[in-house]
Amino acid sequence: MARSQAAAVKRERGRSTAAPSKKPEAQKSATAAKKKSDPQWRPRVGDSAVYPGQGVARIAKRQQLEIGGQECDFFVLQLVEDNSRILVPADKLGEVGLRRVMGNDDAKKLWRILKKRTSKGSGGVTWSRQFRNYQDKIKNGSVFEAAEVLRDLLRLQTRKELSFGEHRLLENARMLVVQELAESCGTEAVQVEAEIRSAIT
Repeated sequence: MARSQAAAVKRERGRSTAAPSKKPEAQKSATAAKKKSDPQWRPRVGDSAVYPGQGVARIAKRQQLEIGGQECDFFVLQLVEDNSRILVPADKLGEVGLRRVMGNDDAKKLWRILKKRTSKGSGGVTWSRQFRNYQDKIKNGSVFEAAEVLRDLLRLQTRKELSFGEHRLLENARMLVVQELAESCGTEAVQVEAEIRSAIT
């Protein structure tokens, strides 16, 4: 298999585009996500899955593409958020961190995180350091850490106006948590979001 294909993941918005090569931070995130992957999971067309940083996706189909003169097998994912598509090499699912949607036990754990009462202060951590911490939690593919970001920023929002960067992180965390909870519980996203706001604030 060609070297470029080994890390290839394509995002489609109207047409296929080649994915940029990974930065060191992205490589660390992919490694962390790989550790969380379920080796027993065998995804099938029609299943729902979670793609790190992008949320819930439907496995639309498998597709053969010729890359570097070789036929390569891809899963075609369709994101719930905007219906855009991602092509993931079938033999690299663990590397990119693709995983199944959480079950009931993990959903209960997520709700406990959202409801947990935390101190209002930052514990002496500077704003820039806290912001980077939030960014790292979003990037690493853990929905539990995304829930911590969502909880903290929603509470912070009740005390002050969020910066542009904080607001973007809030919306990203909201998307990741709400989508997966809704998919896991078979509930509408609007209802899940309302329950989260009630639980947090």
